[in-house]
Amino acid sequence: MTSLRPIAYEDVRWEPDGGRHSGGAHPRYGIYHPAVPAGIADVVLDLPSSVLADAEAASREIARFDAELGGEIAPFAAVLLRSESAASSQIENLTASARAIGEAELPGVKAKRNAETIVANTAAMQAAVALSDVVDADAILAMHRALMINDPRRTPGEFRIEPVWIGGGSTPVGATFVGPRHELIPDAIADLLAFVRRTDVPTLPQIAVGHAQFETIHPFTDGNGRTGRALVQALLRNKGLTRQFTVPVSAGLLADTDAYFAALTSYRDGDAAPIVERFSEATVLAIANGRELVAELRDIREAWNGAITARSDSAVWKVADLLTRRPVVNAALLAQELGIESTNAHRYLNPLTEAGILIETTNGPRNRVWRSPEVLAALDAFAARAGRRR
Repeated sequence: MTSLRPIAYEDVRWEPDGGRHSGGAHPRYGIYHPAVPAGIADVVLDLPSSVLADAEAASREIARFDAELGGEIAPFAAVLLRSESAASSQIENLTASARAIGEAELPGVKAKRNAETIVANTAAMQAAVALSDVVDADAILAMHRALMINDPRRTPGEFRIEPVWIGGGSTPVGATFVGPRHELIPDAIADLLAFVRRTDVPTLPQIAVGHAQFETIHPFTDGNGRTGRALVQALLRNKGLTRQFTVPVSAGLLADTDAYFAALTSYRDGDAAPIVERFSEATVLAIANGRELVAELRDIREAWNGAITARSDSAVWKVADLLTRRPVVNAALLAQELGIESTNAHRYLNPLTEAGILIETTNGPRNRVWRSPEVLAALDAFAARAGRRR
């Protein structure tokens, strides 16, 4: 067993013809410094007792939230997963309203690019949860494939074979951080997986360190941050910390993204305490925010009971339940989710529109879309709270 060590750096000459650059008349030649991540498979996490105590308290909050939701988990699980996806994307400055995201999820509807990207991130989160029984290299590749499926230039589901860097413009010379040479990636990922499979490390610190190591390896040409946060969800489920739902950790990290990125830098300098602290704090913030969202959605749905006049056996009630997790709908979605024939969709949407629960957002018989302004406002409020420093 060894203590966590700072990463090392290599000296490599940048040859523009042999790597990625954005073009231009004067590509910048010179020496750049790709990282050499320290192995962590056998590392001992020597963390202050206060950091460990905060991590344990955050873990208890997760279990308490899971118990609070109980049998109501189905609608809220989908909402929390989508909210986590949107927050993870927002850390990368990819933002979209809840309405735009909802429209992007609809069958047959053309959406805005940012919203499409967030929907792809939701797919990556879903893949992470689905693959959480066995977290291995194939699972990580599958998460990335789901995330980048609409951008083949980014080689979805494949480890990179070229340099990547953060900052520094069109070349890695002078970049803020350069990922390890691609030849090192397979062994580095194997080392990371050996660490997260250990059973002698406290769970939340283990997940935080695993995430920081993944971001240091930077194994893909793009989407490393979002894939790394999807990996967090896979590990939370794999370790049994979450059983039924997604903790919107990214929504907690949004409260102070500068501290999050600074913690990643500290980790690369050999200090794991800041990233563990950030994950503990983010978890507590995210659960508080999630509780508020769930309470709002419960209140909204309960208020609808007094506004809906349909018979008790009408599918109108099923549509109302669907709206708490899919607040933007069309006929194709009702067919997909509830088995309602497209030609009959208006029979169940019109009563909700007349009750003021839905608003039709398009005109004409084709491509009609309905939205629940109350649910969308609750989701946008969740996002606003997540992005607010506390």
